[in-house]
Amino acid sequence: MAALDRTSSSQAGLLAQFPLPSQLGLVAAIGSGVLLGSAYFFQYVIGLAPCEMCLWQRWPHMVAIAAGLVALACYRTPRLAAMLLLVAIAGLVTTSALGLFHAGVELRWWQGPQACSGTIPSGLSPEELRKHLFSARMVRCDQVAWSLLGISMAGWNAILSALLAIGLASGAARWVKARG
Repeated sequence: MAALDRTSSSQAGLLAQFPLPSQLGLVAAIGSGVLLGSAYFFQYVIGLAPCEMCLWQRWPHMVAIAAGLVALACYRTPRLAAMLLLVAIAGLVTTSALGLFHAGVELRWWQGPQACSGTIPSGLSPEELRKHLFSARMVRCDQVAWSLLGISMAGWNAILSALLAIGLASGAARWVKARG
């Protein structure tokens, strides 16, 4: 047990030697990785197929993961790590905004893209209507597939991504302020 404590203590000490932007880059990568991993868990383990807007929300997480990992790798150049951290934060803000928009579509606050909201354009001929119906995706963006505490996955993505972005931005601001 003591050996395990020394190992985790030495790992924490090692990470503390990295500049704050690199440490925050790791937090961004892990946070986005958990959120993206959760989406894949729901898709491949639980069996909930994602709608098009769900897929849109995944790309900024991938950017945040990549930027965060590269920020960690750039520990010798803290200014570059800080710039990459800003890219990760921008990815988190983007996915949060997409999640908020998607949650609004699910709650019928506004209309989503026609391609995934199940609306049918008016004025179609019978042949055009048939073609439209048979080419339509089956997973709708305006239907909640899963929720917790009355909040959909899109809503949770918006909330958690925003909180992570705020925390990272706060840390980055602290680092800039400490540098003078």
